[in-house]
Amino acid sequence: MGVSTDPIADLLTAIRNALRAQHPKVDVPASKLKAEVARVLKEEGFVAAYKVIEEHKKKSLRIYLKYGPNKESVISGLRRISTPGRRVYVGRQQIRPVLGGLGINVLTTPRGIMSGRQARRVGVGGEVLCEVW
Repeated sequence: MGVSTDPIADLLTAIRNALRAQHPKVDVPASKLKAEVARVLKEEGFVAAYKVIEEHKKKSLRIYLKYGPNKESVISGLRRISTPGRRVYVGRQQIRPVLGGLGINVLTTPRGIMSGRQARRVGVGGEVLCEVW
């Protein structure tokens, strides 16, 4: 894999591809930002678990995917909002619910990475990284 200019988009694509292939887990190169996004997805119930593993001096982020009783995936869609070429910032008033509240948006705020719902509760805005539903 070459050097990526958008690691969050690569993370979302890896998750999307693993869900389509019904894999139980997916491994991606680790970073603090990706680990925080995985933490938010776990807190909101979209993934079963995650952990950072170190193999041969390279850190990987292993995300355990979550499926329903009939092997349907819990995540039905992922979309990157803010890209390296087009950053999208919102104030706390402009944070919109995703799919009528069934999904989440992941924001990076001055208080760390959190879901849109949590950012509204805390009263901060920030950059919208992605939407998950």
